Amino acid sequence: MINYLQKFILKNKVVFVTGGAGLIGSEISIALSCAGADTVILDTNSKKGLSLQNQILKSGHKASYEYFDISKLESLEKNMDKLLKKYKTMDAWINAAYPKTNDWGNSIEKVRLSSWRKNVDMHLNSYSWTSRYAALIMKKNKTKGTIVNLGSIYGVQGSDFNLYEGTPMTSPMAYAAIKGGIVNLARYMAAYFGKYGIRINTVCPGGIFNKQNGRFVRNYNKRVPLGRMCKPEEVASVVLFLTSDASSYITGATIMVDGGLTVV
Repeated sequence: MINYLQKFILKNKVVFVTGGAGLIGSEISIALSCAGADTVILDTNSKKGLSLQNQILKSGHKASYEYFDISKLESLEKNMDKLLKKYKTMDAWINAAYPKTNDWGNSIEKVRLSSWRKNVDMHLNSYSWTSRYAALIMKKNKTKGTIVNLGSIYGVQGSDFNLYEGTPMTSPMAYAAIKGGIVNLARYMAAYFGKYGIRINTVCPGGIFNKQNGRFVRNYNKRVPLGRMCKPEEVASVVLFLTSDASSYITGATIMVDGGLTVV
C-alpha cells in the first residue's frame, strides 16, 4: 500500500524561496521546512530573514537565510551560482517575492511610463529570469526539480474595481500585465522542460488579509463564495503540494487559491 503522506515529505531536498521572509513567503518557508526541506530563505530584509531562520531552527527544522535581491537582474545568474556552490543542489525554486516601486498603487491615469517599465522589470522579468536559470541548473545537474511562481487572480481575469469603491485603493495596471505574464510563463516552461522531469507551476492567490481598509475587506468578503479573504498559510499549503512528489504529474498548471472568487 502506498504511503501517501510520505509523498509530501521533502527530506534531503534543498529549496530556495525568494521573498522568503515576506507575508506569504514566510509561511511558505515554514511549510517547506516542516516537510523536512533544507529551506533557504532569500530576501532583502535581513532582520526578518534571520528572525525567521532562527524561529524555524528553534522548532527543530532546517532553514538558513541569504540576502538576495531578485530585482537586480544583471547579477541574478551570478548570485544563483553562488547559492548553488554553497548548497550543492537546487531541488526547488519558489518565487514569492513582491518587488515594487515607491509609487506602486497609482491609478491608471497617474501611472508613469518609467514606473511601468521598472515594475515589469523588477517583478515579471525577475520571475522569468530566475525561473529560466533555475530550470537550466536543474537540467544540467539532471535534477527532476520543481519551480513554483506566485501569480494572482488578476493574472487570469480582469480586476473588479467595485471592490475598491469608497477606498483609496486600486488594482495597478502593471499588476495585471505582470501576473498574466507569470501565468503563461509556467505553461511555456512546462512544455519545454517537461522532458527533463522538471515541473513548473503557478499558484494564484486571491486577496490576502493584511489589515487592509475595512470597507475594502467588507466588499471583498461579499464577493467571495467562502465569505472571507485568504490566509498566507493557505497559499503555503498549496506551494508545499506543488513542490512535493504528491503533485508529480502536475506541470504547467495554474492553481487558484481564491475562495471561489474566480468561479462566480
